[in-house]
Amino acid sequence: MAHLLGAEKLHLEYPTKVIFDDLTLGIEDGDRIGIVGRNGDGKSTLLGLLAGTITPDAGQVTYRRDLRIGFLEQTDRLNPADSVGKAVMGDRPTYQWASDPRLRDIVDGLLQDLDWESEVGILSGGQRRRVDLARLLVGEWDVIALDEPTNHLDMDGIAWLAKHIKNRWPKHTGAFLVVTHDRWFLDEVCTRMWEVHDTEVEPFEGGYAAYVLQRVERDRIAAATEAKRQNLMRKELAWLRRGAPARTSKPKFRIDAANQLIADVPEIRNPLQLQALAVARLGKQVVDLEEAGVSYGDKQVLREVTWRIAPGERTGILGRNGAGKSTLLGLISGSVEPTAGRVKRGKTVRIGILDQQFSQLQQILSDRVREVLARTKTSFTIDGKDYTPAQLLERLGFPSQYLSARVGELSGGQKRRLQLLLVLLSEPNVLILDEPTNDVDAQMLTVVEDLLDSWPGTLLVVSHDRYLMERVTDQQYAIVNGHLRHLPGGVEEYLRLVDGEDERAVSVPASSSSPSVASSDGGGLSGAERHALAKEANALERKLDKLKQETDQVHAQMASHDPSDYEGLAQLNSHLGELEAQAEELELQWLEISEQLEES
Repeated sequence: MAHLLGAEKLHLEYPTKVIFDDLTLGIEDGDRIGIVGRNGDGKSTLLGLLAGTITPDAGQVTYRRDLRIGFLEQTDRLNPADSVGKAVMGDRPTYQWASDPRLRDIVDGLLQDLDWESEVGILSGGQRRRVDLARLLVGEWDVIALDEPTNHLDMDGIAWLAKHIKNRWPKHTGAFLVVTHDRWFLDEVCTRMWEVHDTEVEPFEGGYAAYVLQRVERDRIAAATEAKRQNLMRKELAWLRRGAPARTSKPKFRIDAANQLIADVPEIRNPLQLQALAVARLGKQVVDLEEAGVSYGDKQVLREVTWRIAPGERTGILGRNGAGKSTLLGLISGSVEPTAGRVKRGKTVRIGILDQQFSQLQQILSDRVREVLARTKTSFTIDGKDYTPAQLLERLGFPSQYLSARVGELSGGQKRRLQLLLVLLSEPNVLILDEPTNDVDAQMLTVVEDLLDSWPGTLLVVSHDRYLMERVTDQQYAIVNGHLRHLPGGVEEYLRLVDGEDERAVSVPASSSSPSVASSDGGGLSGAERHALAKEANALERKLDKLKQETDQVHAQMASHDPSDYEGLAQLNSHLGELEAQAEELELQWLEISEQLEES
């Protein structure tokens, strides 16, 4: 694989903080790199250094001749007077781009709901973000760097972007870097991870799930006691291994490695115990929607919604932007009145809402954080342990030195942490999370998920973050054509619906849907065929084990190699790429055989 760009001995510091010190790294053809780390540790700065928009105090970034880099920053530079069409396509004639399938797919994937002639200046922030992303993607680039591209994209938009990136370049060509808190996207697209922390960048092979596994293994080796080994990352790995259907088909050597690490980790939550606690706090009636509908003038947003929300229910609500998710939450919370049907709430229901507008903080912007905490309850119990509000806030990643800051002076991420704390301390028994991943990093999301695992109440989540949705909820519903539809197949079923693979089911409301009938060709594998496939699968596992050993040897050679010998490192990296390509091909064969064995 060809070398595209490299950073050597970079140093960058601001008046109060060193961001990077003696940083050396490189990007090769075929790299798909996800960048993670705490807010403020330098993820966006790293993209700016590599893209050339930020100049280091020392060191240099070198590029292959004629390298084309496309960089999506968090703030766009669109001309507000331009039309959407001009902002995206520039001076390209319509017939030119309309005849290009790649460009049409970008427009359909990101801008289908926008008027092509609308001025950029009248668009919302999320719409401008999509226009800017489309503008970048229509260009021809050797390297694309995206800073939080999934913000303001709904779940099917994120799925489209993942598919686009995976198919954009021929195999082992082009390079992609992304900063995002969307862990599903990282796992779906990236083949390497960079963790930014403590002025350095630590590389990991594989996507987000592999990164979690390697982090756990690193901590396990370094841990002096069992208490150090049992950490949040192992709990998240347990969910990745046990709970997510899309991740269960893994080669045996990977399953064994994961099982050894999580052998003593209990299930992430006890649903029966939580439900019993929820019933004790809520009673049997929470919120019942009976043939409820909401119309705004001539536009009917929700229709014939029947849903009995149970104590301890943990539900995710999916739907396109504008489908009516916020209206449904308003019906449940009481901020929206139905124009048809009715809504009944239990007498003991207390609803807490984590919204996108920081509404809990509007009246206390001039107060200091320490003063706000002094007015709350004195302790909060998690997994049998009591925390003071300040301790819980620190657990959420809020630095103690900011306790004296005024609420209005906090960053978006710090406000989100404080907002969540105040919602939890208000002791609701029904918790509504409306896009809770905005302004937070992956580490905080892990902590939030851990807190919610032991929260004994009804939980309703609206989010485009697929990872969070699958992690904290036990079932999902979708709003499709104004109807509320249960999704037994989860997010995958929803994506099939919006892709038009089940047009009949889209128009069927939840109250009148009938069980699906699985089709079968009546065939099956004979005993001899099963034996042959099982034998082939075992052979593939042995080959994968051997490739893994060779890959580990190459990694060890690279770690001990002279870092100034770029040619030697390039040869080792090329060999590593060949081994990974072989492993990928064998894994696909193994998965195909496994699926045949499971279906027979």
